[in-house]
Amino acid sequence: MTLSNAEEQLMQFLWKKERALMKDLVEAYPEPRPATTTVATLLKRMQDKKFVDYKQLGRSREYFPLVKKRDYFSKHVNGLIKNFFNNSPSQFASFFTEETNLSKKELEELKAIIDSEINKKNPLK
Repeated sequence: MTLSNAEEQLMQFLWKKERALMKDLVEAYPEPRPATTTVATLLKRMQDKKFVDYKQLGRSREYFPLVKKRDYFSKHVNGLIKNFFNNSPSQFASFFTEETNLSKKELEELKAIIDSEINKKNPLK
């Protein structure tokens, strides 16, 4: 299951807050804010998709994510690599490093991250 753009925007607010009441979620939007009924509809769809749930607190509902941001993002990146880069992480990395105008320092930081991951997979070296 995936989220629509509107659902994903709302999910970003919920991941950031971790737990939130409806009024907190509405207030997280920039002006002009959506109607409470619009946010309620989005939350209901997201609940049906098993992305969020809520705890009843009197007359209010406290919403919380059921899916971790890292897991959601990881699935999307892997889908992106599969669908746009012929399932080739190296094609993705090449595109990413060439098209994002990274500085030398940023490229060196990426290289250090990659080197660290290589060392984790081959600890004898």
